[in-house]
Amino acid sequence: MRFLIALLATATFLHAEKPASVSSQIPEVTAVAPGEPFTIALKLDHPEKWHSYYLNSGGVELPPSIEWKLPTGAKAGPIQWPVPEVKDGFNGKSFVYNGSPVFLIEITPPASLSPGETFTFSAAAKWQICETSCIGESADFSINLPVAATEATDAGSTDLFRAARLKIPKAHPSPTGISAGATKSSPGVIMLQIPEMDAPPAEFIPNEPYLNPLSDGGSIVANKNGIQITLKRKLTDMLDDPIPQGNTVSGIVVGSSSYMIPETRISAPPAEAVPFSKLLPILGGMFLGGLILNLMPCVFPVIGLKIMGFVQQAGENRRSIALHGVTFALGVLASFAALSGILFAIRTAALKNGTELKGWGYQLQDPWVVVILLLLMFILGLNMFGLFEIGASATSVGGKLQSKTGHTGSFFSGVLATVVATPCSAPFLGVAIGAAMALPAYQFFPAFGAMAMGLAMPYLTLSLAPHLVEKLPRPGAWMESFKQAMSFLLFASAAGLLWVYSGLIGQEYLLPPLLGLCLIAAGAWIYGRWYLPHKTRRVRATALIITAAFAISGTVMALPKEKDDLWQPWSEETVENLLSEGSPVYIDFTAQWCYTCQINKKVAYTDEVLALAKEKGIVFLKADKTAANPAIEAKLQELGRSAIPVNVLLIPDEEPIIAPEVLTPGYLKELFGKVP
Repeated sequence: MRFLIALLATATFLHAEKPASVSSQIPEVTAVAPGEPFTIALKLDHPEKWHSYYLNSGGVELPPSIEWKLPTGAKAGPIQWPVPEVKDGFNGKSFVYNGSPVFLIEITPPASLSPGETFTFSAAAKWQICETSCIGESADFSINLPVAATEATDAGSTDLFRAARLKIPKAHPSPTGISAGATKSSPGVIMLQIPEMDAPPAEFIPNEPYLNPLSDGGSIVANKNGIQITLKRKLTDMLDDPIPQGNTVSGIVVGSSSYMIPETRISAPPAEAVPFSKLLPILGGMFLGGLILNLMPCVFPVIGLKIMGFVQQAGENRRSIALHGVTFALGVLASFAALSGILFAIRTAALKNGTELKGWGYQLQDPWVVVILLLLMFILGLNMFGLFEIGASATSVGGKLQSKTGHTGSFFSGVLATVVATPCSAPFLGVAIGAAMALPAYQFFPAFGAMAMGLAMPYLTLSLAPHLVEKLPRPGAWMESFKQAMSFLLFASAAGLLWVYSGLIGQEYLLPPLLGLCLIAAGAWIYGRWYLPHKTRRVRATALIITAAFAISGTVMALPKEKDDLWQPWSEETVENLLSEGSPVYIDFTAQWCYTCQINKKVAYTDEVLALAKEKGIVFLKADKTAANPAIEAKLQELGRSAIPVNVLLIPDEEPIIAPEVLTPGYLKELFGKVP
């Protein structure tokens, strides 16, 4: 079916009559002033029954666009879109302009101009007109305006610009009061709240292709805060291909007065409660996670010492010993309350920004979240394995506050016990956050309370029966073995996150993060080996500097980079088509396992080189032979090469130019300079 639709559309296009629009470029002024903005109009007179399109066409059609060529210091603003008409199309509603639409653009000349000079600029405009078929149209124009001390308005164009401005929607008077949200019960529906609307509008035209207009399945209700518009998401296009979804909404409210709604983030639906049958296992699992924390070497050896401390402070008064244990537990609970409060605030902010936290896994759609977790798991794994130590001075659960006598000291001992436990908590904290992050507040905080009670339970139990301290296993080498064993859970988590990360950034971009992890591990080893109390101050300072350098460099290498669309897939047919059109072609024969290829990409393709390539109209193609590819192998043999990297510049009607294996920015600038 998709093939048939595409075939029919192509046939219609090829056999369609080709009327033409008449375009006019009209400046509002007859003279410009230095640095003072003025407006220019692009007027399109369409043939009868033909139309062009709004910023969001509603389908796959293209709106007008303008590519400006301005002198240094000049600026061109965005197209100011008039309110379009809503038309029933093949795949739902379309947003069109019939007749003679006028598009306004603000131009700012350079402030460096002087009266008596001429301000010259040019542009290339493109648009598409459709009836039952579509035609692409374009126009190039150049305008010369004299520069004067003050701007001079063209009286002959006053009516045209006044009428055009009346068709442009106004800015909404209360943009900060506009909000948008989703609901879990109807995930394909967006609720847009707009204040200060006296009467319900007739239509809402979205700027986003993944939203339907109000008239296409939406609804509207008035409330005390203005109006609430319900919009449905559009999930597929006319060929049943998925439409990429976003988390913002903007557009035009069409009514007696039309208003432009600025880009508004769609807040995620609030967390929903789980039934008690599902909440109970979460509470039990988090309690168990807190209990297991007590087996960490940084916590377990001091349990008995703290209980004996309670006994010494309280004498043989069992009630007083128990109260010390309760006070200690309150310190643990207070610490977890602070921790969970921070996490809840982060979650609330994320929901407000449109990030729906359906659990820990949903967060893994963001490469920044994944890489931060990856680095955290990896570094804590190195720590637990014994490569270096953090928080070693706190293993006695000590400090000035906890050394106080009485219940104040017991309370802050509980606080510091939580602080000490956190470096060891990573294997269990991820599970806790994953379970609790999707819960509403009245279930979220008890879940972390259960984890706190797990950590505090041995202290409570032993404060009620201090003689049981003698039954505890004696601390020894088994504790260090247990801690190192836990590190493999962290390394496994880091490996899983690295796999997810590769899917988000692309396997071809994975080498820098892997090398970055090696640098971080080397920095951790240097820190653990030389930043020790018995080393001289100079040695420790040097170790700290080298560690910081390695850690920062490794982290920078691991962070996600913005993907570019520079490279297109290579095929011999693509090359032939481009050369027949007169386009020069640059081909990179590469592979992920080719380290020289990867170094070339990082070093040689600077912004200056890419700007020159764009100026020359060079098309970049990538022939990826990470996996065996007979077509690429045949092409390499044709070029007289067997090993990669091979980089080739093809200029129409000229012999191929094969670059050396190691590329530099200077060489590429010289190479691309050969393109006429």
